[in-house]
Amino acid sequence: MMVNETLARFSDWTYTTTVLVYVLAMIFAVMEQANTRERAKKVVARQLATVGGPPAITEEVAPARPTGGRRVERNRADRFGRMGAALLTLGVVLHFSSLVLRGFATGRVPWGNMYEYMATVCFVAVATWLVMIRKFPVRRVTGFVLLPIVILMFLAGTVLYTNAAPVQPALQSYWLVIHVSAAAGASGLFLVPGVASILYLVRSRYDGDDTKFVKLASRLPEADVLDRLAYRMTIIAFPIFTFGVICGGIWAEAAWGRFWGWDPKETVAFVAWVIYAAYLHSRATAGWRGSKAAWINIVGFAATVFNLFFINLVTAGLHSYANG
Repeated sequence: MMVNETLARFSDWTYTTTVLVYVLAMIFAVMEQANTRERAKKVVARQLATVGGPPAITEEVAPARPTGGRRVERNRADRFGRMGAALLTLGVVLHFSSLVLRGFATGRVPWGNMYEYMATVCFVAVATWLVMIRKFPVRRVTGFVLLPIVILMFLAGTVLYTNAAPVQPALQSYWLVIHVSAAAGASGLFLVPGVASILYLVRSRYDGDDTKFVKLASRLPEADVLDRLAYRMTIIAFPIFTFGVICGGIWAEAAWGRFWGWDPKETVAFVAWVIYAAYLHSRATAGWRGSKAAWINIVGFAATVFNLFFINLVTAGLHSYANG
């Protein structure tokens, strides 16, 4: 099938514009966080006790300000946040348009190579985060979510970029629509709880009177909010990931005559599945909360990123065609 070069070019332009819009949205998100202040914060007061007692924990309340000044400060942060959210919405629309144009240009689904796959993963992640900021009070940490997305999209648009073309014969199957869409969707969804768990560890150390991250952590959402966000998103992403793994086995049997062959990508995907299953199981049965659960989630996200980059681009295996 011939490639529509005009649509492909428009897709590339829209993709570049999307990255620029995300960068602007990230800047406004950082400005919102920088202008957000806690009403009160905990500090460690190292006081000399009479007989060398432990340090006392005191509550330091921010100096009182006139009502008008506080309102101006709050409005400034809110304005930055709203502008960032508006830009994020515009970016999602442009991002979706880029994928659609790429699909029409090639006459297939727009995730047939690493460039397209990465663009799809990032789209799912940003669209998911746009929904989450309406469900949870986490808008001011949008910059932390957009940072890895902007980096991934920059790498995809430069190092991993591939000209619009038909997919290789090995990928010309309806399983490309089913299996790869599930894998890309789950990967994009997992990015959100991965970042949320990292921020949870920072916030929880601050709540535990660790002053090392006081400037950053004091402006983060409450640890409980980040923990619930990570847990709920993992619950949604895990069944999709499981479905993608099962579909991959069925496609492998049709293409290579076996359901499982311990190919590097299959192996790491299975390891990531076990880690996320352990995370959900530990929370449901052992009642794990807090840092232990967050660390498991982060390890699972690290395995997902490792599978996405290292396995596809470095190792040699039956899935190595994905980098073409």
